[in-house]
Amino acid sequence: MTNKILVIEDEPDIRSTLEYNLIKDGFDVVGVGSLGDARAAISMSSFSMILLDLMLPDGSGLDLCREMKGNPDLSNIPIIILTAKDDEVDKVVGFELGADDYVTKPFSVRELILRIKAVLKRGDAPKADLVEVERQFGDLTIDVDSHEVFVNDEQVTLTALEFRLLRQLVDRRGRVQSRDQLLSDVWGYSSDVTTRTVDTHIKRLREKLGSMGKYVQTIRGVGYKFSRTPE
Repeated sequence: MTNKILVIEDEPDIRSTLEYNLIKDGFDVVGVGSLGDARAAISMSSFSMILLDLMLPDGSGLDLCREMKGNPDLSNIPIIILTAKDDEVDKVVGFELGADDYVTKPFSVRELILRIKAVLKRGDAPKADLVEVERQFGDLTIDVDSHEVFVNDEQVTLTALEFRLLRQLVDRRGRVQSRDQLLSDVWGYSSDVTTRTVDTHIKRLREKLGSMGKYVQTIRGVGYKFSRTPE
């Protein structure tokens, strides 16, 4: 099945370049230039990924990112943000809203396609948990089959990437994992992607886990680990 990508970019030259190269690489592509057209396209079709420009004529791409990640029917669609703004605040906000990656213009189309494939590959990874479908750690429950997380029997809404990050930490609890290792194992990238990506997602994950967030520990100068046992 061909992956279908929605390109939301108001600059016609960039949009047509992306459409041409993505189609050439075997993707099915829909290109739009505004938030209004993007919302209409999303309501009429299913997409494997969204390439989202931040500065659009009718608003900020961050608004659409927030809407999608807050909608259970759309939250699992990966989003890669494209923007000319090399602003750390925008990057942090984008990642906190659940964006999977952030690419600053001008960018290499080939590199972007490699990143797209890495994100899609994560989503296509086979499920290995055929017997053990649940993780239990104190008041934290992770249901692998349903991709649901509960703290004190209250469901916690995580993005697909946050769920993978939590599983990675819990499955290797007690062992320190460097930022580079997490980037490789969870994001599917090498360390050329800023390690701030990891820090931002860890912060967001702790907040969402509430009372269980304290078990995600920072090991200064090294990385992160999940506590070996609950208190």
